Amino acid sequence: MLEIAIMIEGQNGLDWPRWQKIVRLVEELGFVGLYRSDHFTNASPPDLDSLELWTSLTWLACNSKRIEFGPLVTPFSFRNPVFTARVASAVDDLSGGRLTLGLGAGWEEREHHLFGFDLLEPAARFDRFEEGMQVVTRLLQSDEPVTFDGKYYQVRGGILLPHPQRKGGPRILVGGDGVKRTLPAVVRYADEWNCVMLLPDEFAKKNSKLKELMAAAGRDPASVRRSMMTGCVFGKDEAALKQKLSARKRTVAELQVRGAVAGNPVQVQEQLTALEEAGVQRVMLQWLDLDDLAGLEALAKATL
Repeated sequence: MLEIAIMIEGQNGLDWPRWQKIVRLVEELGFVGLYRSDHFTNASPPDLDSLELWTSLTWLACNSKRIEFGPLVTPFSFRNPVFTARVASAVDDLSGGRLTLGLGAGWEEREHHLFGFDLLEPAARFDRFEEGMQVVTRLLQSDEPVTFDGKYYQVRGGILLPHPQRKGGPRILVGGDGVKRTLPAVVRYADEWNCVMLLPDEFAKKNSKLKELMAAAGRDPASVRRSMMTGCVFGKDEAALKQKLSARKRTVAELQVRGAVAGNPVQVQEQLTALEEAGVQRVMLQWLDLDDLAGLEALAKATL
C-alpha cells in the first residue's frame, strides 16, 4: 500500500508557530511522515522566514510519537558530514529511531552566494558529495575509530560516542534520479531512493535501471525503499481547486504533465494509484501553503 507523507519548503516562511501546528496536525491526521527542505532562503527574492533544519527536527523528535521525518535533503555544500552524522545520530535517538537522513550535494546558487558557501561546479560538487557520503556512513556504521583522507574532508581516528542506538544509525536517503552518479550512490550507500516529480512511466524506467545496478552490485533490490517527492495542488471541491490553480496560473492538466499530483479527490487518488502501480512505495506531497491547515485535513480525508 502506498504510504502518504507531507513535505514542506522550510524557506517559504516557516517559523515556530507554523512548524509546531504542522507537526501536530500531520501526526494527528495519520500521515506516515513529515519532511522538509534545508535551505537558508529561496532561489529568488523575496527572502522569508526559514527555520533552521536540525533545530526544528529536534523539536519534532521530542514532540511527536509516531511520524517519520527528515530532510529532503540536507546538503554537504554547507553541512560538514561529520557534524551531519553527529547531529543525525542524536536526533534519531531522541525520536526512538524515526529519522530518515536525506543527503544531497547542494544546488541553490543564490543561498550559497549570500552566505559565503562554495557550491562548486557540478563535477567537483558530486566528488565532494561522494566523499561526504563515505564520511557520514562510516561514522554512523562503525564501532571503531574512522580515518578518511579525502580532498574535501579528513577524519583522523574520529568516532561517534555515544554510538547510535539504532545499529548503523538512521536510514540513509539519497535524492535525485541521475543515472551516472545519483543512482550508483543509492546502490552504494542508501536505504531509500527519493526521486522528484516523475510521471509513472518515467519512474518505472529509472526504477528498472536501479534494479539493474543493485543486482550487479549484489544488493537485494528490495533493500531500498522507493519514494517520490512531488508537487501537490489539491482542492476538496471545485471552488477550492479553482482558487489553488489561480494562484499557480496553471491548469490541472499542465500540472499533471509536469509530474505534480493535482486535482480534486478523485483525480488525486487516480494519480497516487498510478504511482503505486509503477512501484513507488512512499510519496511526499509538497504542501506549499503553510497556513492552509484546513486543506491539509481535507487532503488526509481524500488520501488516507
